[in-house]
Amino acid sequence: MAFTASNGRTQTALADINITPLVDVVLVLLIIFMVTAPVLQSGIEVSVPKTRTVKEISEERIVITINKDQRVFLGNDAININQIAASIRQRVRDPRNQFIFVRADENVPFGAFATVMDAVKQSGITNVSIVTQPLDQNGSKR
Repeated sequence: MAFTASNGRTQTALADINITPLVDVVLVLLIIFMVTAPVLQSGIEVSVPKTRTVKEISEERIVITINKDQRVFLGNDAININQIAASIRQRVRDPRNQFIFVRADENVPFGAFATVMDAVKQSGITNVSIVTQPLDQNGSKR
């Protein structure tokens, strides 16, 4: 768009948008995302046992984790072992069709594992799977 100034000269309007600040902001957001993404993916460190048959988890399910210090987590939240059944009942609408996965460190005593399994059964859920890792190709542990 052009217009004439009072001295008779024709000038053009400055209609270009300066995108440099936009690019700077986008690059800073990209760097922040790249730095924080690995932190968001970290979970509870558990060394699960290795087996020959492993079923892939394809949907979002409730996961109960027992770490090597025998601390119990429901999802990513630490929970008292006596409150597992009540917490599961609050989260689940239909216990008969709900699946729960139990991740336990391979060094956890069986008694702690059995106590967690009992608490899950008290919540009314009967579909419980144990999370394991696959053995490597020649059948040995990794």
